[in-house]
Amino acid sequence: MRNSFRTFNKHFTFISFRKLPHSFGYVTSSSSTHPTFSFSQFRSSSHSSSPSSSFMEVLKAIAKQDFASHGNVAIRADQKSYSYMQIISSAQKISNLLCGSNVKAGNLGGARIGIVAKPSAEFVAAVLGTWLSGGVAVPLAVSYPEVELLYVMNNSDTSAILSTEDHSELMQNIANKTSSQFFHLPPVANKSLEKSRDEHSQNGKIDADGILLEKFERSSQDPALILYTSGTTGKPKGVVHTHGSIIAQVEFLPKFSVGGIWKRWRESYPTEGSKADDATTVFTGVPTMYARLIQGYRAMDPELQAVSASAARNLRLMMCGSSALPQPVMQEWEAITGHRLLERYGMTEFVMALSNPLKGERKAGTVGKPLPGVQVKILADEEHGNEINEAGELCVKSPSLFKEYWKLPEVTKESFTEEGFFKTGDAVTTDKDGYYIILGRTSADIIKAGGYKLSALEIESVIIELSQNVVSWAYHTKNMEKLLVQLSCQKLMLNESEMKSQSRL
Repeated sequence: MRNSFRTFNKHFTFISFRKLPHSFGYVTSSSSTHPTFSFSQFRSSSHSSSPSSSFMEVLKAIAKQDFASHGNVAIRADQKSYSYMQIISSAQKISNLLCGSNVKAGNLGGARIGIVAKPSAEFVAAVLGTWLSGGVAVPLAVSYPEVELLYVMNNSDTSAILSTEDHSELMQNIANKTSSQFFHLPPVANKSLEKSRDEHSQNGKIDADGILLEKFERSSQDPALILYTSGTTGKPKGVVHTHGSIIAQVEFLPKFSVGGIWKRWRESYPTEGSKADDATTVFTGVPTMYARLIQGYRAMDPELQAVSASAARNLRLMMCGSSALPQPVMQEWEAITGHRLLERYGMTEFVMALSNPLKGERKAGTVGKPLPGVQVKILADEEHGNEINEAGELCVKSPSLFKEYWKLPEVTKESFTEEGFFKTGDAVTTDKDGYYIILGRTSADIIKAGGYKLSALEIESVIIELSQNVVSWAYHTKNMEKLLVQLSCQKLMLNESEMKSQSRL
């Protein structure tokens, strides 16, 4: 996923799914050895179909469900478990903290609240607490240098910062420099599941309306979240997501540990035919992660390889995104685990738009077809936005599409067609079956030479598929008439004719 959730993705790791009662879809449970967020895509007939629904209305529905009052685990972090009730109660305390300050009495009215926390229950509670208060959450990555933190704070007009104790010194300094208020994030109370159940049985059902007061009056078009892009082609842009776009679809990318991943899968499926209660069933990663997992697998002794491969085969689904997956990686991964990776495509601006099928042919080197509810078209720059069937810029219209670029009205306007399609800046084409192929960024990866448009990514993918290990890069002359590719082979077994036979030159 390009520029995908640059701030949010620092906070999450791999997830697994178990069925929720009633009609609420899936809730995740995760590794006990890594800080994780058990995310739920909550959907019910009374909320998911309503155009006026907000993410917070769904949270209110969760609080009213019986499972919330019985202490079911929502989040596992640092070998501790937190119930839905504990998270919601902590969010309410944070809301009271914010609304009791002079940020804006009673309701934040869309004020931006910066959030700094490691992967934890506190981070999740801070986001929900901000939304309960009518604020807009602005996650700040703990890895940001001070200059970037200051840029995001000033650009988003952040009024207050919520920070855990371990980042308080840095963030207090940032708050002083930006004239923002600073608040310590209170720790989320952690109790044993049995104790939580006992307390709930004494108190009866959760009084959702009493706990959450009347702070759910949110339009689906109200801003809820500002995520900043990576800024690879300029200053980072604040992508504004509404409650409606969040409820449409949310995805988090994982925090990664090669040994930890393989260990987690072995713990999930310790023996043939057995499955742990909190087993990982779905995994998503980027190409580099799968390449490193393969390296980790090769380093194992044969006995551990057999156990690890057997465990991995039990997962329900494995996905890949962020950049093109080299075919050799896909092929070796399928040979080891039996999983043909599902590739898909998304951006911070709309989360996910294209995907290979869950059931059906998954084509290597493609990102599949539009997901349900998503409209796409290909535009040619030369024709000023006329739709074509050949290569051109991908444009997307989706229920999860962002609202605007923060404080950049002209950029926002230029980023959309008259029909409301978002211009992704990615060049694409389709194969004979209608599967989309990403050729690269129109501003960086598509190079004009000799009257042709060349995709640097496509050239690179061909080189990577060669049997010998090579290092490749591309550059052009000052007049941009030539594209040159250099190869550095560890074993000099390639020759010019072999290169030409495997490349379109």
